Amino acid sequence: MANELTLSRRALLFGAAAFALPRPADAAEALPKMVVTRDPNCGCCGNWVKHVQAAGFPVEVVEVADVAPLKLKLGVPDALASCHTAEIGGYVLEGHVPAQAIKRLLAERPKVIGLAVAGMPVGSPGMEVPGQAPDIYDVVVFSAGRQNVFARYRGSQPI
Repeated sequence: MANELTLSRRALLFGAAAFALPRPADAAEALPKMVVTRDPNCGCCGNWVKHVQAAGFPVEVVEVADVAPLKLKLGVPDALASCHTAEIGGYVLEGHVPAQAIKRLLAERPKVIGLAVAGMPVGSPGMEVPGQAPDIYDVVVFSAGRQNVFARYRGSQPI
């Protein structure tokens, strides 16, 4: 009887552990919520939001007429400014940053303010133009007074 009881307890513990392990469906839930601040009249911003949602990020969209004061408050350098600003996991995202780069940032957790894609490169997530070749562009990691290339992309593909 003692062995049966031990096996039952062991089976119960292993069964409980199996439920606690992350499953593929839970992977998206593990990503932190992103808050995207954008101009409601900008179509490419909406397309970028769809891109990050498709990558599994839960997104809250805040629409404002002028995003510039938020960029200033969050420390986005003028040279890296784009059309929308997002906040996630203690970081700032500026512009059409690919979801893959955001996931890398969150995995590596460098001591920086965030990532940016300056301007609106053709082919970057949300800026796809049918029939037009995607630009090559840099995803820049930035902090106070410092900017470095974090990744280089052609469209949504790292190179």
